[in-house]
Amino acid sequence: MTEFSERKTPKPAAAAGCPFGHSQPLTHEARDVASLPAVTRGEDGTYHVHRFAAVREVLKHDDVKQAGFMSEFASGNGPSLTNLPVLFAEGDHHHDMRRQTARYFTPASVAGYQPMIAELADRLVARLVRDGEANLDDLSLVLAVEVAAQVVGLTSSFVPGLEKRIMSFVDSGLDSQPGAAQRMGRGRQSLMQGHLAAFFLLDVKPAIAVRRRKRRDDLISHLLDHNYSDVEIVTECLTYATAGMVTTREFISAAAWQLLLHPELRADYVHGTEKERHAILHEILRLEPVVRTLYRRAAEDLTLDGQTVPAGSVMALHITDANADPEVVGSPANALCPMRPLPRGVQAPVLAFGDGHHRCPGAFLAIRESDAFLRRLLIWNDLEIVTPPTVGSNDTVKGYELRDFKVRLGQARGGSANA
Repeated sequence: MTEFSERKTPKPAAAAGCPFGHSQPLTHEARDVASLPAVTRGEDGTYHVHRFAAVREVLKHDDVKQAGFMSEFASGNGPSLTNLPVLFAEGDHHHDMRRQTARYFTPASVAGYQPMIAELADRLVARLVRDGEANLDDLSLVLAVEVAAQVVGLTSSFVPGLEKRIMSFVDSGLDSQPGAAQRMGRGRQSLMQGHLAAFFLLDVKPAIAVRRRKRRDDLISHLLDHNYSDVEIVTECLTYATAGMVTTREFISAAAWQLLLHPELRADYVHGTEKERHAILHEILRLEPVVRTLYRRAAEDLTLDGQTVPAGSVMALHITDANADPEVVGSPANALCPMRPLPRGVQAPVLAFGDGHHRCPGAFLAIRESDAFLRRLLIWNDLEIVTPPTVGSNDTVKGYELRDFKVRLGQARGGSANA
């Protein structure tokens, strides 16, 4: 395991200074959010929410429900589920589930995962050192999947390839926009069912069997203790897989891209204290939120920025816009400025992890595992970009995806880089 020494560095300049060349977002086009209205209504009846205050109000409101990502399928039109996945559940059941599973994501629990994360990060960096070059998005996928698999309990697969089976579902073309699932053709539905069956038979079912014999300290054991059926467990596992594994993979690539492009930022990150490193990662995540759009449905009539949103209406919450609202984050809102001053009650990533009762439970874990890997990676001074990533979008998570991000170590090192 690589050892690092901590040194105290000056606090990075606040937003007025922006010491890193006013670096812009890499995964999307920056917008002047100050010129956008808080709420607009689309031709299809969807209410689009752009400004921070309105987005956070919706996320915290008691009279809204999850929408999109097949929530309608899970809550009414799909298989009979006594226990809805935590992503879709509301009310007392959701609050109870969050309280019961919060222990898997506390700082103390994450500290327990730290040796495993460190060993895995060292192994992935060693692979890069051995080969000389690699696709960073492939390395980040292995890291994100293996860490989340430990927390969930997906550690007893019949055959290797869990990450490929997860991605086959995410890449199947599912559109998480409300109502999109009903527009899928039979061919795509059959393909998705095949991917889900493979995930269940090869990964989830053997994990259940092992934990029926002996419980472990993971999510699947917890679900068995609460009499979840096999269908409910595979649905919950898929929720955590897409919400945790996929998003962390993309963020690691986005953060590495920003850090490799800006040497001063990279130096501050590599040599900073943990607090300073996390501040840099949080600011990158604010600027590059992996999930760009969240959907909610109004359960009752709502008044939002003076507009009435009728009960049953779908609201598209534009996280990228809300995170760059100058009324909250200051100016320049689209620049990368760690330690920028924020109003009391607003966290550094702003709304990149959501807010309210459905806020991402694995936020702390995601930052810790990203930090463990990136610091080990970026401490190699001769690490350089061979091919910048291709920026695409994924309709399942409503966010960006970065592919073919090739990096290498200097030509004096490694074998295959010179082959």
